[in-house]
Amino acid sequence: MLSSQEAAEAFAARILGWLAEDHARISAFLAWSGESPAHLRERLNDPAFLLAVIEFLMSDERQLLDACADLGVPPETPGQARAALPGGEQVHWT
Repeated sequence: MLSSQEAAEAFAARILGWLAEDHARISAFLAWSGESPAHLRERLNDPAFLLAVIEFLMSDERQLLDACADLGVPPETPGQARAALPGGEQVHWT
């Protein structure tokens, strides 16, 4: 379970690495986020950017399941990481 911000940030960095392994995946992330390839390394210490990485992954179930399988983590791990980052808490509308 990823409950600390530090662990969540490290996991998000792993996701970014996974995205970067495939040209189509990283291109889709760059288009979605508006980031430039040159600034990716600079943003690795920015919790808001790392939250965006997780949210991008979670926006597509097939991508999420593929990443979890490749990274050897349960499918709930991205959601746990998201919740541990500032701004990523679950919203309850009731």
